[in-house]
Amino acid sequence: MSDRRLLDDAPWLTSGPAARVLELLNGNGEEARVVGGAVRNALLKLPTGDIDIATTALPAEVIRRAKAAGIKSVPTGVEHGTVTLVVDGQPFEVTTLREDVETFGRKARVAFGRSWVRDAERRDFTINGLSVDADGVVHDHVGGLEDVAAGRVRFIGDPNQRIAEDYLRILRFFRIHAAYGIGEPDRTGYLACIGGRAGLATLSAERVRMEMLKLMIAAGAAGAIVAMAEGGLLLPIFGGVAYTGPFAAMIAAERALGLAPNAVRRLGAVAVAVTEDARRLALRLRLTNSETKALDSMGHRWWRLAGMDQATARRRLYRLGADRYRDRLMLAWARLGDDRNWAQWHDFATLPERWSAPKFPLKAADFMARGIAEGRALGQVLALAEDAWLAAGFPLEQAALAAIADQTVARFTRDHRL
Repeated sequence: MSDRRLLDDAPWLTSGPAARVLELLNGNGEEARVVGGAVRNALLKLPTGDIDIATTALPAEVIRRAKAAGIKSVPTGVEHGTVTLVVDGQPFEVTTLREDVETFGRKARVAFGRSWVRDAERRDFTINGLSVDADGVVHDHVGGLEDVAAGRVRFIGDPNQRIAEDYLRILRFFRIHAAYGIGEPDRTGYLACIGGRAGLATLSAERVRMEMLKLMIAAGAAGAIVAMAEGGLLLPIFGGVAYTGPFAAMIAAERALGLAPNAVRRLGAVAVAVTEDARRLALRLRLTNSETKALDSMGHRWWRLAGMDQATARRRLYRLGADRYRDRLMLAWARLGDDRNWAQWHDFATLPERWSAPKFPLKAADFMARGIAEGRALGQVLALAEDAWLAAGFPLEQAALAAIADQTVARFTRDHRL
C-alpha cells in the first residue's frame, strides 16, 4: 500500500529549526522525513507539538553532520538509533529507520534499515505511520491518510501482536481514539485490547500514569472511559470502582464554568469516592505528592458540600482555599447534581470569583496581652478564636474582634482552669 498527498499548511517544513534539520540530514545518499504525530496533526490542522524525524542515516552519521554544522547532538537513545539534535533551543529526536529481522513470540530482533515501508509497519497505529518529506509530500504505507480523514484509530498489522509487543498500546489506543477518533473505537482493536488486558499488570506505574493523565483531558475522554469500563480495563488500572457517570458530569461542570480540562480533577471524578481511593490511586499510579494531596482533599467528605448555605460555603472556601474548595465542590456537583439544582451548584462553584476571604485579623499578641503565655495554649486559643470569627461571619470591626478575643480567653480559661 502506498499513497501520497501534499501537505500544504506546514510552514515548519520550509523554514525554521525543523527545516534546518531536514536539510542537514538529506543528501549524499541519505533521506530524512518528519514522522508520526506531527504529520497527523498537521493534516488535521492541529498544533504539531514535538516534531520527530526519521532518517536513513546511522546515528554516527547524524552526529557527524550535526557537529560539522555546529549543532548540538545528544545521544539520548543511540543504542536504539535515536540522537537528539538541538537547534535554536528546540530539541528534535532523530531516529534511524528500523525493521524487524526476526520475530519470536512477543519480541522481535530489530536492526537499522533503509526501508520506509518496513519502518512504518513497525509503528502502532495507521494515523501515526505517516511521514512527510522536505518537499511536503506525505507518504502513507499503512492506510493512515484514509483513517485520518475518517477519524479512525487502527492498529498497524495484527492488533494482538502489536499489543503483545507493548501492553501500553492498550492505553494508547483509547487515549489516541479519545483525542482523534470519531464514534466508537475500532472493533478489532477494541477486542484485542480486552483480550490483552491482563498484560496491563506488567506495565510500570509511571508509564500508566502518563497515559491515563493524557487520556483524562482528551476531547473524547468520556466515551473512551465508558468503553474501557465496559471492556473491564479500568479495574486493573484503578484497583477499584470506576464512576463513568460522575466523570461525564465533571466534564460538563468544567465546561459550564469555562475551566480548562484538569486531569487530576477528572481522575478524582472517575475513581475517588473517599480518601482511601485517593491513597490507593497514589500507590498504583505513582502520583506526585501534589496530585495525591489534590485527590485526597477532593475525596474528604465532599458530600457535606451538598445543601449548604452561603455562610457555610464561605467558611469552606476560607478553610480549603480557592483551588481545593472548587475541586471538592465540583466532585460533589458531579456526583449529586442534576438539572433541578444546576444553578445552585454553579453559584457555589463560582464563589471564589465573587468573594475573597479576608485574613484572620487577630494575632498572638492580642491574646498574650490577655494573659495567655506563649506555647501550646496560645496556639489552642488562636484556633478557637478563628473558629469563633468564622462563625460570626468574618467581622473586621475592632469592637467585634475584641469581643471574640475576650470571649475566647474566658472560655479557654474556664475549660482549662487557668
